[in-house]
Amino acid sequence: MALSRRSLLVVVLGALAATATAAVGDAPFVVAHKKVALSRPVPGVERLAVTINLYNQGAATAYDVSLNDDSWPQEAFEIVSGSTSKIVEKLDPGATASHNFVLETKVQGRFQGSHAVIKYRVFTNAALQEAYSTPTLALDILAERPPQQKFEWRLVGEYGPLVSALSSVGMFMYLVTSPSKSSVVKGSKKKR
Repeated sequence: MALSRRSLLVVVLGALAATATAAVGDAPFVVAHKKVALSRPVPGVERLAVTINLYNQGAATAYDVSLNDDSWPQEAFEIVSGSTSKIVEKLDPGATASHNFVLETKVQGRFQGSHAVIKYRVFTNAALQEAYSTPTLALDILAERPPQQKFEWRLVGEYGPLVSALSSVGMFMYLVTSPSKSSVVKGSKKKR
């Protein structure tokens, strides 16, 4: 009798676990990645190109997906193109959606970006689900940046053969003029 109760308990717990897994597995799972690219079109002005990519990693469709990124204070940032919000009618399993907008600032300082908020509806549930994008790293707006040294391949093509030839001649001269190990050993034996 104890064995059958244990078997029944295992079956019931297994069924509950399978139901919970199926419920979670049949839902949409929206993941959002936010990135910012800085540029300086003119001195004293910095532009931020913001891109938010949405991914539905779940097994069901997400409906009425709304994205809102109101983490940019109006006293520091001005929208140049696009909008900080977007609505996508549906996001099927495995599908992606992307949203872009450009901000401009003339205020210098450090800005810590936060995440965008994504709300969506599941077909079987009337309540809105909520997800968050990745936050941006701290941004130094209008900070002094040292000029980047770019390696110029033109110089390698122009002076590469000359450097190679001089290196080969130098190595040959070193090998010819340096005493070999065997003659050093022989010379030390003669002195004894």
